[in-house]
Amino acid sequence: MAVSNQNTSTDIVWPSLPLATWQDTYATLHLWTQIIGKIRLALAPKLNHWWQSTLYVTPRGLTTASIPCGTRNFQISFDFLDHQLQIDTSDGIAKRIALAPRSVADFYQMVLTTLSNIDIEVRIWTMPQEVSEPIPFDQDYQHAVYDPEYAQRFWQILVQVDRIMTVFRSQFTGKSSPVHFFWGSFDLAVTRFSGRRAPEHPGGVPNMADWVTREAYSHEVSSCGFWPGGGSIVEPVFYAYAYPTPEGFRDYPIQPTEAFYSSEMQEFILPYEAVRQADDPDAMLLAFLQSTYEAAANLGHWDRVALERSPTV
Repeated sequence: MAVSNQNTSTDIVWPSLPLATWQDTYATLHLWTQIIGKIRLALAPKLNHWWQSTLYVTPRGLTTASIPCGTRNFQISFDFLDHQLQIDTSDGIAKRIALAPRSVADFYQMVLTTLSNIDIEVRIWTMPQEVSEPIPFDQDYQHAVYDPEYAQRFWQILVQVDRIMTVFRSQFTGKSSPVHFFWGSFDLAVTRFSGRRAPEHPGGVPNMADWVTREAYSHEVSSCGFWPGGGSIVEPVFYAYAYPTPEGFRDYPIQPTEAFYSSEMQEFILPYEAVRQADDPDAMLLAFLQSTYEAAANLGHWDRVALERSPTV
């Protein structure tokens, strides 16, 4: 790994992740996570806001956590230290697939064949979500790049973000999502809820059915996350938004000074590089999460006394 101008410890904890240097690996890994996420979606009991479909950060990568299958449970995990896809079952079976350059079609076939060989039968919709020009998984020989260094850097960032978001989540006593990874949009997020129903979402998310979006946003939210970028966003960013967006949200004073409101994205943005180079990255990110939540909660007239933990607790 090349050494930057930052000190070594900072590079290890908050590694550099320029979008242009890993975009081919990013595209392949995005589709691989969609395959694994859709397996969980197909077999796990439905939860509100599609929480049964997400992945979670682990000390080694990303996991589905336990998935029921008949009287057995199994989980599928990406290990970005040993670069393996791990399949483990409650009756002691362990299968490993190397994470290495291979096409999405080959990965798809290998995963489903491996599952079938251990008597886990599952069918998924093979069309990717939330990507431009989607190609069915079983026909995609175009995306086949895997650079282990950058896959590992991405996971290392997720570990830090998961840690800080978990602290942020702990201060809220109302309904809150887990800190979880959405394979459709390829971002790590946590969402707080006011407790009130929201107006029906207008939909319109590319390659996403409107009824899916409407379930996700059935109630008022303040949501934040980390996204490695894409399209017109040419760098990794932290983001925060509210649904519905209260009047005055875009002009609300937030922290830190490096954050801004993006009219294009219709959400607050904090560049990852600003956090990475900060004297205290944890404090900077927590300030962003808290101040953007306050923008949503104060302008949206949330009952903050009932929803937040007392500072003395």
